[in-house]
This record gives sequence, C-alpha cells and structure tokens, in this order.
Amino acid sequence: MTAIRFGTDGWRAGIAEEYTFDNVRRITQGVAEYLQAHGEAGRGMIVGFDTRFRSDDFAAAVCEVLAGNGIKAHLCNAPTPTPVSSYAILDRRTAGGINITASHNPYTDNGYKLRSEYGGAADPAVLKEVEERIGTVREVKTMPLHEAKRAGLLEEFDPAPAYIAHISGLVDLARLRDAGLNVALDPMWGVGVGWFQRLIGGGRTRLTTVHDGRNPLFPDMERPEPIAENLQTLMRTVRELGADVGIANDGDADRVGVVDEQGRFVNQLEVYALLALYLLEVRGWRGPLVKTVTTTMMAKKLAERYGLQVYETGVGFKYVAPKMIEVDAIMGGEESGGFAFRGHLPERDGILAGLFILDLMVQKGMSPSQLLQYLFDLVGPHYYDRVDTRLEPSEKATIMERVRAARPKQIAGLEVTDIDTSDGFRYVLGDQGWLLIRFSGTEPVLRVYTETTRADKVRDILAAGLELAGVASEAVRG
Repeated sequence: MTAIRFGTDGWRAGIAEEYTFDNVRRITQGVAEYLQAHGEAGRGMIVGFDTRFRSDDFAAAVCEVLAGNGIKAHLCNAPTPTPVSSYAILDRRTAGGINITASHNPYTDNGYKLRSEYGGAADPAVLKEVEERIGTVREVKTMPLHEAKRAGLLEEFDPAPAYIAHISGLVDLARLRDAGLNVALDPMWGVGVGWFQRLIGGGRTRLTTVHDGRNPLFPDMERPEPIAENLQTLMRTVRELGADVGIANDGDADRVGVVDEQGRFVNQLEVYALLALYLLEVRGWRGPLVKTVTTTMMAKKLAERYGLQVYETGVGFKYVAPKMIEVDAIMGGEESGGFAFRGHLPERDGILAGLFILDLMVQKGMSPSQLLQYLFDLVGPHYYDRVDTRLEPSEKATIMERVRAARPKQIAGLEVTDIDTSDGFRYVLGDQGWLLIRFSGTEPVLRVYTETTRADKVRDILAAGLELAGVASEAVRG
C-alpha cells in the first residue's frame, strides 16, 4: 500500500505507478473521514481538475467517494485554473476543495491538492491528520455518479462567472483592455488557455498566444513550469512581435512567468519585488509582506522604505497561506512564481499576478526593463539563479547528512554570517546574499539556489552549494 505524504503543495506521483484510481479514492476517503470527524461534511467540497491525462476521470473518482460518504461534490464543468476553483470555495462556502493537478510537474505525473475553507492550501496540521486517516482507511465508500446526481450529492457548475466578477473588483480590466499593449501569452498547454482573452480581450490591447490548446504531453518544454528554459518560444515570440511583455502561466495557472520587451526572462524574485512595489507605490496598500526562505531579500528592503514588516516561512503555500491570514498580509509569495494578494485568496494566482504586472506597466508608463531599473534604483541590483539536480530518493539522506556536517565559514569568498535550517540549509552571506540547499517537496530533486548583490559571484556560489551537497558542479548553467 502506497504511503501518502503531502509535499510542498499536495501529493504528486507518476501516473499508473503510484498515481492510480485506487490511491486517489483512498486519499479521498481519508479526506471524507476528516470532514466527518470535524463536523464539516455537510458543507460539501469543490472538485476541480486540469488538462493532464485523465484528470477529469480522476476528478470523477473523487466525486464518487465524496458522494459515497454523503458529502456533496461541486464539480467544475471543465478544466479549471487552481485559483478559479479555489475562489469557488469562498463563493459556494464549502468546507474546502480538491483539485486534480500536478501543477508544473512533467507530463508523466498527476497530483492531488487539498484546499481549506479559506480557499488556500490546507495547513500542515490538517494535512498531517488527513495523512493519518488515509493510512487507517479500511473501506472506501463510493456511489455511482448517476446516483449521486439523483441524490443531490453531485452538481456540475461553471466557476468562471464568480471569479471574473471578483477579479473585476481587484483590477480595472477596462483600462487594461483599452491600454493598447502588445502582449504575448504562454499558457503552457494548461488550464490558463483563453483566460486573458476572456478578461482583457476585445479592445485595443493585442493578445498573441503560443502553446494555445490542450496537450497532456506538454511539447516544446521539459515541463509546464514558467522558468527561462521552458519559455524559449515565448521569449522568441516577444522579440519577433516586438511585444511589450510576455506573460506565462504554469499547468494549473497558479504561477506566473514574465518576459520583458527585449525577450529576457524576468526571474521570479524580481517579479515578487515588482508586485510588492506595485501594491505599495501604485495601489497605496499597507501591511505586512509574507515570503518563503527562497524568496528575495528585496522584500525586506522595500518593507524598510515603507515601514512594514516581512514574515518568512518555509517553502510552500501550506505555510504562506496561514501566515497571510494570521498577519493580514497584503501579499505572499514564493520563489516558484506563485503570488497571493489581500482581498482575494491566500492562494497563488498566476492570472491575477499577470494582470497586476500589466497594470503596473500601464500606470507607471514603463516597460518591464524600465520597471526593473526603477526597482534597482530603489533597492540595488540583485542577481538570482537556481540549479535542479534529479536524484534517486534513496540519496536524500546521505546528501542531507553531508550538508548538515559541513559548517563553511566562507562561500565563494563571502563570509557566512548565519545558517538557517528552517527549510533546508540556507547560508546567509551578510548583506551580499544567500545560498540555499534543499530537496523539492514535490519531486525527487535537489535544488540549490542563490540570490546575491554580486553579479560576479552567482556561478561560484551555486558551484559551492553543489560541492557541499556532493553534486557535480558541471550542472551550473552558464
């Protein structure tokens, strides 16, 4: 029997290996028993799914189990962005939601995201209890879908209208529609297809889309993750069109990637800082910022300018969402390109983040590269990169023990002023940056990250991190 463990954001596994109908049903039975134990079963659950292989059928299996336990399933009527199905939790006041998606993982995988009543990732304590209940499931109760419909325990619905109405109150869509921007879009074959057209199409702003359709194999990219190596087509398209900006969303549209008018990738830490600058300077919002340990130190520098506080969490919105609620943050974000905003959801929303980037450009009258220069004039230039190395799960303990035993005084010639072990091993390099070594919470991947104010040190810091982990330094990108 597969041991189910929720990672950074949900449970993910290889289709037909561990990701099977039996396991999806068993997980849902554990969720159902959790809801029943906490008196929440009567509120029902939203069920969403993405464009991956048989995601709709896995979602149907979820509905069968919910109905078998007397819990109403509100099933999205089409593949739906995670933030859209998450907003439906608030709109329909359900106990939470289940989304069948593997987000940015390779096409071989699928996943299972559990959302709480506030529309964000369930917190670690909830996930731990659900995991325990899954492990003790003795019987999976099911009800055929036709019987569930007849019994009022299954309802298909369109979550789009409520989301669009809500988004219309957060950003002036008419202003963006009529701004005359030339925007290149890349939904990466995922559920983000067509969403910007629905929201800001039909006016003077011109929208051109690549990878526009459903293809569960995600061709032309390693995976539907909006990082530079997967956005070469978008970067080329921006240059060919002379577009003002490129906007990408990952497979379930909860992350955003940005390409500037020169076809250069704007990294995720820069996007976090630009969005924070937008909320603080353009929108005039005030309140704390929440970020993960992998996210930019520019957040603290911006917060200092405005007299605000920054809260730092472990990686994953299961940590970010509860902290955002606790401190009433104006924004939460992580290095993966996922950002959440006050007045919306404590949940990553790549669609809204993309709209905010466009609004920042329009209201400041600047191109993305000009905005970056404006940001750097305020906080100084910062440089970031990350190296991912796929390893066998059995290697994890050895690598972590090797890193744990190392206590370097310097990294790439920069003094180590602190070592933070709250999520992996982060070596603080004074005010000149940081190095982080940690394993992914969703894949058997070792990640080595750095952000530094020294452009000449990026490769050396990454190489030092790989050496600490005992991984070949040739993996560092040029």
